[in-house]
Amino acid sequence: MINRGLTFLFCVLVALPAVSAQHVSVRSRPSIDTGDQETIREIIEMERQAREASIRRDVDFSQRTLADDYVGITPLGQVTTKQDSVSARKSRQLRYDTIDVKGHQLGEDFSGPYRYTRVWVRKTGHWQAVSYQATVTQ
Repeated sequence: MINRGLTFLFCVLVALPAVSAQHVSVRSRPSIDTGDQETIREIIEMERQAREASIRRDVDFSQRTLADDYVGITPLGQVTTKQDSVSARKSRQLRYDTIDVKGHQLGEDFSGPYRYTRVWVRKTGHWQAVSYQATVTQ
């Protein structure tokens, strides 16, 4: 079944902490049209906001940007829904001490280098995260 509200799908794969020290820029290239460049800028901005929201434990950001059918897999291998993620932020069971990554979930440390993939979908003109998966890379 095709979701007619789906206008664009964008997937982000990042290795942390290396990405936090790098400057991401988008330059004009003949092979990338203006619409694609704008989409890339928007996703980079959403990722920046997501990192800041994680540090600030911003519950509203999660409520606003996680799709109702969101599914995440945490660095500890737990499967979470939008409600799980919002509740964990509200109760402070999920916290990032720094973005490089030092954090705890349900009292367990998940600090260290890891990679994550977040899938963003534009629905009715707004970006929403529909999936997230993080893997510790020791």
